[in-house]
Order: sequence, then C-alpha cells, then structure tokens
Amino acid sequence: MRINNIRKALYGIAKVLGDVNAVKKGKVGKRVGRRVAGKGTGKLLGKLFK
Repeated sequence: MRINNIRKALYGIAKVLGDVNAVKKGKVGKRVGRRVAGKGTGKLLGKLFK
C-alpha cells in the first residue's frame, strides 16, 4: 500500500503545480472548465459501463 500513497501524493502535487501554472498564464477558467467537463464525462461513462 505504500506505493499507492506515494502515487496519490505525486498526483496531488502535480495537480497543484498545474493550478499554479494556470494562474501564472491567466488560463484558470479554461482549466476549471476542462476539469468540470472531465468529471461529467467520467460520471457518464461510469453509469454506462456499470
């Protein structure tokens, strides 16, 4: 289980770094929109292949 914890931490750090980068470039809206679209698509596909 240790490798899973490390992976989770690394992905969390990458997410934060991506947010910081988006703020620097002024593209926060685009990033938020893509995140919302991705979550919606994931939920839809999850229901389809349940």
